[in-house]
Amino acid sequence: MRRISSAMNNMDTQSALRLQESRLNRANNQIGSQRKIQQLRDDPISAGHLVRYQSYLGRVNTFEKNAATLTDQFSLREGYMTNSLEIMQRVRELAVTGANGVYTPEDMKNMAMEVDELLKELVQNANAISSDGNSIFGGTNTKSTAFEVEMGTVAGSGVALIESVRYNGNIDTNRIEVDENKYMDLDNAGNRTFWAEQQQIFGGRDALSWQASADSVISVDGVSVSVNAGDNVHSLAAKINESGAAVRASIDPVTGGLNLETTDARQLWLSDVKGGVLNELGIIKDSSQKPPYNIGNSVRVSGGSLFDTVIAFRDALLKGDVESVGGRVLGSLDNGISNLVTRIAKSGSEYERAQLAVARNSATALNVTQQVSSEGDLDFTKAVTDMKMLDYAYQATLSNAGKMYNNTLLNYMR
Repeated sequence: MRRISSAMNNMDTQSALRLQESRLNRANNQIGSQRKIQQLRDDPISAGHLVRYQSYLGRVNTFEKNAATLTDQFSLREGYMTNSLEIMQRVRELAVTGANGVYTPEDMKNMAMEVDELLKELVQNANAISSDGNSIFGGTNTKSTAFEVEMGTVAGSGVALIESVRYNGNIDTNRIEVDENKYMDLDNAGNRTFWAEQQQIFGGRDALSWQASADSVISVDGVSVSVNAGDNVHSLAAKINESGAAVRASIDPVTGGLNLETTDARQLWLSDVKGGVLNELGIIKDSSQKPPYNIGNSVRVSGGSLFDTVIAFRDALLKGDVESVGGRVLGSLDNGISNLVTRIAKSGSEYERAQLAVARNSATALNVTQQVSSEGDLDFTKAVTDMKMLDYAYQATLSNAGKMYNNTLLNYMR
């Protein structure tokens, strides 16, 4: 049986007042912050949902930003590639004109000077940089010039001209996440975009008796190929062909050497990752030499870049070599233009895919934002109504407390 006393009434009243004050303060804080959940204990289930939604929203915003950045990069890259295509088409027009055989040596020299200017424009496009100062066509080596120009004396010209153009970048790609576990590869290797022909290398060393002495690893166009101890050159060629690299390997029926050919217009990129298999076969020099200019001295190479093709055309014009212009040069130009068209089409499809990723992530972000709002945002009308009710209850409790504290012992001594 509970005994009622003034002390107990006092404690009950103070407890009720503290509870009302706590509820009123919470309502005030909710209205001030316009957030329903101030602490996890306010609503553990909704708080758990809110944390998950907010985390996912952060990832979706990152995906959208990544896709938007890719869209900008693809668009910028495609612009330079399209301009390069226009340059190559003009060079081809001059090649068709020069192959007619009706022009004087002086006319052909004048034509060669225009080709040289077009070559300079092509190099400028290949060495283009983005607004943040990064090289566009250097692969992931974005802080250096993609292509290095070597000047030299060319027969038929009284001034130094571009003699060769070397690639300084790499063939590495950046994998960008544009959705949950979905990636897009940013491939900006200039020795693929600005290449004219399939490159072939013909090993000059007889490899029929070769056998791997230890487990090794080689890299063929960026793809690692494992070589086991005891493998012969036929096994090696089969492994390269099955590796997924854009390279075909075969054994030369005459020399017995290892031959390699790219499946599309690009520069071969070869290295020994572990061991020295390619060096033993004479395909590349020792590991102190880095690709792509580490091809062995005994190896014969064919298939060059757009720059090689334009330089060969210009030099043929300076020499008055109409036969070369109408034959090998024109064929190389056609191959180079075809490769550029293919690369532009691929870049266009990547641009469209990146745009779709932007739109998809934007829609997802909107939906998740609505879920975050549903779980965490305050229903302002309901909150104001609740606060008024709490305030009334608080005022009523204060009124009752005042009446109770007015009763003292003196009231009963009259």
